[in-house]
Amino acid sequence: MTLKSLKTHFVSSLLDCYPETEITSFFYILTQYILGKQRIDVALSYKDNISEIDIKKFNNSIDRLKNREPIQYIIGETEFFRLPFKLNNSVLIPRPETEELVSLVLQNSKNKIPSSIPETLNILDIGTGSGCIAVSLAKNLPNAKVFAMDVSKEALKIAKENAELNDVEVTFFAANILNWKQETGIWNLEFEDLKFDVIVSNPPYVRALEKEQMQPNVLKHEPHLALFVEAEDSLLFYRRIAQLANQVLSSNGQLYFEINEYLGKDMLKLMKDEGFVKIEIKSDIFGKHRMIKGVKS
Repeated sequence: MTLKSLKTHFVSSLLDCYPETEITSFFYILTQYILGKQRIDVALSYKDNISEIDIKKFNNSIDRLKNREPIQYIIGETEFFRLPFKLNNSVLIPRPETEELVSLVLQNSKNKIPSSIPETLNILDIGTGSGCIAVSLAKNLPNAKVFAMDVSKEALKIAKENAELNDVEVTFFAANILNWKQETGIWNLEFEDLKFDVIVSNPPYVRALEKEQMQPNVLKHEPHLALFVEAEDSLLFYRRIAQLANQVLSSNGQLYFEINEYLGKDMLKLMKDEGFVKIEIKSDIFGKHRMIKGVKS
């Protein structure tokens, strides 16, 4: 089978599942991943014969795509904030709005942090997942000491690999924010007196009532632990994180969240109730309320 006939086979096999433009995008991602060919090389290689082993890899990818598995999980990697990240289905696929959250933290950390904060910044990422936030901040803030926690040991394994992949130092540890008062070990022993200048989090915020609006590839393959808040209190994770931030943030320390676009007003009230000041809700590029920032008074 030539590369040209493989492309015809690939597209025709998936037309019942995806728009042709998206299928073509998948094909070029896979030619890079499986064959090591850039898009421009593919056009020059249409007459090349493809090995049986590589044809099997494409067919396996077709089957996984038919099952609505995200292409990022199939190739095991993605790009976030212009950096490479490894992925598997124990971590969420990083979203563009999370890149905007990182940009917001960086903008304020480089330009607007009060002079009272020491030159070395202590940053804590809560619910780190793939480590995309923590690693991106560490890469772009050489004067920062970055810490990151997650309840999932499988996620922490991927996050550690991503820190190594991007040649940054991040201190990872396992902890459950919902019962952090009872946590023992690394938090109590090593961080008991540590104050953070920045805390950032993209916690679970999708409510059960919003599940029906989600794409099947997300519902079937991405970790529900990192997506959904099952409790009646839809702001449970935010409230617990804000309470922790009140204890471990330095004076004038900053708290950042990615938020549910429908709960901006509720988040504003929560942050005020927890004593934060200079609270700002930020919209993403689509005009949706997706970020909030507050300062410890």
